Amino acid sequence: MRTFKPFYVSAALAIVLASCGGASKIVSTPVENIDAIQTKTTKLTENDLKRWSHLDLVKDSVPGMSVDKAYAELLKGKKGKKVIVGIVDSGVDINHEDLKAVIWTNPKEIAGNGIDDDKNGYVDDIHGWNFLGNAVNEQLEMTRIVKQGPSAPDYAKAKAALDEELEGLGQQKAQIDMILNAEKALEEHLKNPNFTLAEVKAMTTTDEKLLQYKAMFSNILARQDKAAFDERLKGGVKQVNDQLNYNYNVDFDGRSIVGDNPNDIKDTNYGNNNVVGPDAEEALHGTHVAGIVAQVRDNGLGGDGVANMVEIMAVRAVPNGDEYDKDIALGIRYAVDNGAKVINGSFGKYFSPHKEWVQDALKYAAKKDVLVIFAAGNDSKNLDVHNKYPSDSYDGAPEISDNVLIIGALNATYGPNMVAPFSNYGKNNVDIFAPGMQIYATTPNNHYRYLQGTSMASPNVAGVAALIRSYYPKLSAAQVKQIIMASGTPLKNAILVDEDQHDANFAEISKSGRIVNAYNALLMASKM
Repeated sequence: MRTFKPFYVSAALAIVLASCGGASKIVSTPVENIDAIQTKTTKLTENDLKRWSHLDLVKDSVPGMSVDKAYAELLKGKKGKKVIVGIVDSGVDINHEDLKAVIWTNPKEIAGNGIDDDKNGYVDDIHGWNFLGNAVNEQLEMTRIVKQGPSAPDYAKAKAALDEELEGLGQQKAQIDMILNAEKALEEHLKNPNFTLAEVKAMTTTDEKLLQYKAMFSNILARQDKAAFDERLKGGVKQVNDQLNYNYNVDFDGRSIVGDNPNDIKDTNYGNNNVVGPDAEEALHGTHVAGIVAQVRDNGLGGDGVANMVEIMAVRAVPNGDEYDKDIALGIRYAVDNGAKVINGSFGKYFSPHKEWVQDALKYAAKKDVLVIFAAGNDSKNLDVHNKYPSDSYDGAPEISDNVLIIGALNATYGPNMVAPFSNYGKNNVDIFAPGMQIYATTPNNHYRYLQGTSMASPNVAGVAALIRSYYPKLSAAQVKQIIMASGTPLKNAILVDEDQHDANFAEISKSGRIVNAYNALLMASKM
């Protein structure tokens, strides 16, 4: 599953229901003083918010990655080498105005001739490959396991998880229905589908239900106008309906349209070359992820990507639901075999029947010197306790390879709330943290918007990795991983994590105990 959550439902209901020793020598300010900087108390301007992940902690009091500083002081006048970044995701709008100039084109394939010119097994794979064909919606892995029946491995665990999710989802649906009913009643009473806060406050009625609805929407519209709320509510309705109809529905079969056997890793003759997918709007997630890495810098459109010398290879393998292990394993191998040096995977799940296929693919990527970056996930879980797939280590075992980074998400506010409240964490199983809240980037059909999640933190790091591999191409994937971890800014101030928002510090929630810093990473790379 794409590991970002729109937070339509939770936000609406909340309103209504009330390892390198030299690293410390190159940070922007002495480590012993970094936590004494003045916390930014003023609200970020719109321009700064759109690029906060590129800002500098010391200069701007924002826990960004110092990308702008790196370009101004370290990369100015330098020429990098093109780096291919594989985006294994929901599809990428390769025609987007701010991405089309940086989309990878297969030099060994002749477009539209219906022939596998490069003999890689994928016909006319001009800009990547779509392992989902025309499929969009899917079950979660727990739902698939339950559908198999009690004899399936992990059935009892999956059934318990599914029952719990369905119970919570039923409560969410009831609450959304209540909001929709209240809104409809007020629209009829006020005879205005676009009623305002002033109109609601001016209402006079003796109807107890309408008085309740008046109080409810007085609270809502004090925070945002009705159009904005309706947009969020619309997203919440879609999210809940998708979960009920597809993700948690044991009777739904989204795979039949693909035409393969998802439990046979040798069955590879499936999918197509439409890397956008059958509906460009459904490529929202992958398009946003691609933009974070590579939307064209300084062109006056939207935001700026982290990396300036990259080509985006689109690998569509993540549906609206949980990804199949087979698609991810083959997608990683496809990206590796076609020249990607960095792969981003902003997805994940908590059941993985064929995790060995993905782990073999990660080892293959390591053998071919490819860095793979995964989002840590958005469930406020400690990944040292809960296995999230895919990863390079499970159940406390040693890492299977030295080319994988797992990324947690940061908020734009320096201080105790710096870790995004949804972010997974783990002393042993999350490597480092990067910006993941309110990230502005490309969305389908030439649009741009803010999204949040570890899905957004991961491509921020993929962009930094691509910068290093572009300007210092002799460094290996393993070296780039260690540079990113060792050069990050170590912070000692107390932060809040997990569902209970308990006190912790970065040394306790990630392997590096640091937040990503592009400036430091490039400086360390230059010394290596």
